[in-house]
Amino acid sequence: MFRKILLAYDGSEGANRALEAGIKLAQTHHAELWALAVEERLPRFPATIDEMKEEKAFADQHYGKILQVARARAQEAGIELKTLRYPGHPAQTIVHVVKEGKFDLVLLGHSGLSGVWAKFLGTTAEKVSRHAPCSVLIIR
Repeated sequence: MFRKILLAYDGSEGANRALEAGIKLAQTHHAELWALAVEERLPRFPATIDEMKEEKAFADQHYGKILQVARARAQEAGIELKTLRYPGHPAQTIVHVVKEGKFDLVLLGHSGLSGVWAKFLGTTAEKVSRHAPCSVLIIR
């Protein structure tokens, strides 16, 4: 049923539950499993070029580490996890990657790292579920 699954992954507890579900679905359907980390916290107006470089280095290290942990967990279960990392707005970037990559399913944790703002603006999971061109599974 599913051939290509995209996991939106930010290292949160919800994303880790979605990773476990993705591993099981990939095993069941013999599907490709991909993880996408969206870098959203770089400063929009850095004071200096050095500040921007420092923030970018921190983001590269942070997102690289969480994707490495996810890849290792999938490998333990016998699944190859392919990883992607893009800067941008989480929901918009996830939907863009889904369309470009022709994914059959998107997996998201119900709550990620968005915190209080999600109460007012809606969660990434809600936004992706409204705009994705494929099935969306939100893991609680």
